[in-house]
Amino acid sequence: MDPSQHQKPPLAWRMRPRDFSEYAGQAHLVAPGQFLRRAVEADRVSSLILFGPPGCGKTALAHLIAQYSKAVFSDLNAVTSGVAEIRQVIAQARKEKTDSGRKTLLLIDEIHRFNKVQQSALLPDVEKGNITLVGASTQNPFFSIIPALASRSQIVELKPLPTEALRSLLRRAMTDPERGFGAMKIVLAEEAEQHLLATTEGDARRLLNAFEIGVTTTPPDSEGVIRFDLTVAEESVQKKGLVYENEEGHYNTISAFIKSMRGSDPDAAIYWLAKMIYAGEDPLFIARRMIILAAEDIGNADPRALVVAVAALHALEAIGMPEGKIPLAQAVTYLASAPKSNAAYLSVEAALGEISSGRVMEVPANLKVGPSAENYDLKGVVGGGNVNHGAPLQDAHYPGAKRLGRGKGYLYPHDYPGHFVSQVYLPEERIFYRPSDQGEEKKIAERLQHWREKKRSSEKKQ
Repeated sequence: MDPSQHQKPPLAWRMRPRDFSEYAGQAHLVAPGQFLRRAVEADRVSSLILFGPPGCGKTALAHLIAQYSKAVFSDLNAVTSGVAEIRQVIAQARKEKTDSGRKTLLLIDEIHRFNKVQQSALLPDVEKGNITLVGASTQNPFFSIIPALASRSQIVELKPLPTEALRSLLRRAMTDPERGFGAMKIVLAEEAEQHLLATTEGDARRLLNAFEIGVTTTPPDSEGVIRFDLTVAEESVQKKGLVYENEEGHYNTISAFIKSMRGSDPDAAIYWLAKMIYAGEDPLFIARRMIILAAEDIGNADPRALVVAVAALHALEAIGMPEGKIPLAQAVTYLASAPKSNAAYLSVEAALGEISSGRVMEVPANLKVGPSAENYDLKGVVGGGNVNHGAPLQDAHYPGAKRLGRGKGYLYPHDYPGHFVSQVYLPEERIFYRPSDQGEEKKIAERLQHWREKKRSSEKKQ
């Protein structure tokens, strides 16, 4: 290893962005035209609390703000600083404002580690504008920052860095001759790059640290080239690589996952879930497949299954990974343990099959859009009964509907005992939905059987 590497700051520090063109991720905040970028470039930034997961660019963004600002820059770390250090910075800020009229931009890293007294010490000078506070926190400031300070600051959330942002940062570190390793001959294997990107979970600092360790501890070969392969990547992040042997491996694993839930084996399903997470599979892809399974393989045997699966997807979108694995695991174990039925899925397939075969039935006259209910002639209609003149059909009529007999004979089910009345809904009797005897669907089957028998009995009387 080049001895000069010992004397350099860490790679993650050296690769801090010098301007917005080098800043990775957070396009919702710093892309051209976004509010925070406009405020920074115009030097109109008010006090901010930047919060997000480790390595997402909070400190880098704070230093960019300082770079664009005409204010005096000062920084503290809440882990090593106390009230005495805060008062010292504030005294200097007041003096600077009195002497030159310049504000002080104060960056406080890990601000959530300050207790209430320490945070309160900042309030008067934030209020008076002596300091512009930029706090960086990995915790939600609405829980970790006192309300008085949070209300005087703009809360800005940063997201984990997407894969493409990490890849761009990694390749810049490899090719930059001054701050990175561009002066060295490095061959980064594709599977090594994928492993670094997948296992560092959106954390740029962790990515660059792992890359630096791998580069600086791997001796060059006889040609002077550092071969950064998968083994080096695994050693650098201390996590074994788990990659699908080919594209078929991806499909085989998701197939095993789905079939394990369908087969009611939560232990197997959790294992395949864990394998996919470890291998860097897109968790949203996993969640979407679970929604399909909930409707196709569980259906009305447990209608809550679809609710749980959709909720898991929404939770994953809200909190991201790695915590997103928790609602995924809850949903997987629920779906695998739920009673199973594919009756709902088979019903629509059967109906589509009949239609595609050419057997297309007309809508019965009593179901067609008709005039208002006052005009219905109910004599001779199966089931008979009184019509609720407040039925929704009244706003569905159109000129000429009465002359064509549209809607004539429709019976409003809510006007009858049990909210059921026998009438024609298909010109010919067909049964597409055949509920199973599993879970809630067993009760549905009993209910449908009762209604079907009641309808047949009524038709025999006609």
